[in-house]
Amino acid sequence: MAGSTLVFEAPRSAPRAPRASPVRRLLRSPSGAVGAALLAVLLATGFVGSMVTPYDPAAQNLDLTVHPPSLTPVRGAVHLLGTDQLGRDVFSRLLVGLRISLLVALAVVPLSTLAGLTVGMVTGYRGGWLDVALMRLVDAQLSIPTLLLTVAVVAVLGSGLLQIVGVLVIAGWPGYARVVRAEVLSLRDREFAAAARAVGASDVRILAQHVLPNVLPTVLVLATLHLPVVIVLEAALSFLGLGIQPPTPSLGQMLGYSQDLVWQAWWMPTIPGVAITVVVLAFNLLGDRMRDVLDPRLRGLGPV
Repeated sequence: MAGSTLVFEAPRSAPRAPRASPVRRLLRSPSGAVGAALLAVLLATGFVGSMVTPYDPAAQNLDLTVHPPSLTPVRGAVHLLGTDQLGRDVFSRLLVGLRISLLVALAVVPLSTLAGLTVGMVTGYRGGWLDVALMRLVDAQLSIPTLLLTVAVVAVLGSGLLQIVGVLVIAGWPGYARVVRAEVLSLRDREFAAAARAVGASDVRILAQHVLPNVLPTVLVLATLHLPVVIVLEAALSFLGLGIQPPTPSLGQMLGYSQDLVWQAWWMPTIPGVAITVVVLAFNLLGDRMRDVLDPRLRGLGPV
């Protein structure tokens, strides 16, 4: 038509749906939801249930030894999960032992993470003789089997809650340092780091504002997968008599005391063994799902 002007409008792209939060993506899968639910129940049972145990976990009753689980009162007492060879209530000991295992894991993993993260970031970014010296120390420690190393350190420092935490931190930080150093080596020469140095940013600022946010997802996943390892190591040390000492109960200690009564009292090794299995399963399910959610290399492989 004369005098008219054709106007072409560029097609509008459809608005992108907002990306779900990491917590929502974590709980979207069955494994993440089951792991989170199990962990919530375990934390509530360990830290709340242990404060309201039906009986003193260290109280002995030699008139009621190796009594099977029952809902029927025996001499005025109900032992839901039975008693051990000294007449102590297994249910009360299980609650306290679960709290000890969770407490050790929740203390060891943050301290190991902090130590390994600090060493890995400094050595990976600065390099030089400090990198060589600390990485050779990491290599030497990683060449020693973890259980053998923890047993040797416990023999020197002694056993107890604080000593066990210290031993497991010493055994755990090199793994974080190795992974973080590798990540920092791949990040320190990227464009964003070079641009920050060009405008006069200090090394501390570059590490805190640019490198750390890119390393943190990997560290969080590693920490989640480290939690069940710590629980198993603590149980192994207690099983060998090198961990938490009586009268404070622990899951590994309960297993150690019941190894001669497997056929006479099936509940004594079964109950703490199942508890350790459930704790490890919860952390593994949660850690595996966190890896899928937080690892940027896996985000393009499918919906998360």
